[in-house]
Amino acid sequence: MTEQRERTTGGIPGKVLGKVKEMVGSATNHDELAREGRLQEAQSESELEARKDAAQARRRDAEAQLHSQQTETEIQRERLENEVAAQQREQRIEADRDEAERRADLERNENEASAESEREAERDEAERIDQQATQDRVAATEEAARLEREAREREQVAAKIDPEEQA
Repeated sequence: MTEQRERTTGGIPGKVLGKVKEMVGSATNHDELAREGRLQEAQSESELEARKDAAQARRRDAEAQLHSQQTETEIQRERLENEVAAQQREQRIEADRDEAERRADLERNENEASAESEREAERDEAERIDQQATQDRVAATEEAARLEREAREREQVAAKIDPEEQA
């Protein structure tokens, strides 16, 4: 007997065909056909199991690849969030610095304006005091002149009343 390898159908059709061969071989007492049926059924089951294992391996591989991509995406997201947070911190620092400079400028301007107002008030007060002193001098001079006139007039009146006392 030459051994010929015949190509057998695999998968579910091969399993069904193997079962049929096994049943026909058992029913007809054809042990070789029954054995061939069992072998074909076992081979088909192995093939189905191998396909299932391969599909499961592909699925696990795809899941692992997806997980890897998700991890990379998460790492990239975190890096981008850190970059954004750093940029926001820099912007806040810059805004705070600008605000501090604006406040310092405002305070300096207010201080300069206040100092100028004080100088102006002091100049006005000095001018007012100067004007008052001038008015007081003029009034004192006028008062002195009036008193001198009055004294002369009284002396003249007194001389007219008692001419001898004047001598």
